[in-house]
Amino acid sequence: KQLILVSHGSFADGLKTSLAMFAGDKIDQVMAVGLKEGEDVDDLAAEFSRRLEENNIDSDTELIVLADIVGGSPLTTVCNVLEKRGLLEGAVILGGMNLPMALNSLVMKDMLSGDEFVTTVLSEARNAVQEFKMEVGDDEEDDI
Repeated sequence: KQLILVSHGSFADGLKTSLAMFAGDKIDQVMAVGLKEGEDVDDLAAEFSRRLEENNIDSDTELIVLADIVGGSPLTTVCNVLEKRGLLEGAVILGGMNLPMALNSLVMKDMLSGDEFVTTVLSEARNAVQEFKMEVGDDEEDDI
């Protein structure tokens, strides 16, 4: 199984770097592609096609695609390339990518599949989005 991170700009590359800190032993199973400033979707399609070939991604490879924005041009471009290569059917595609989503996808991809995988990954991603509040201690010393 291969995890593909897709984004605008370098978000996917940065996320892959962060993933390596948590799951470095699996980082060879992660591909990051992004639509860089000054490039167009044809550039992205060519680069992604080249990377699929380099990584020997074929119809025997199960794909999990995580994207920053559902419906964005990077994701639609990647999906078009996958479809042309006969790799889109059966791929799991999720949007709203964040670090917990990517980490859980990488760790759980070999343990869960289908709806169970999707439900678990999306649940963890949603649960990670929350406000962080820190208790501010009373700095006044008690006079005794």
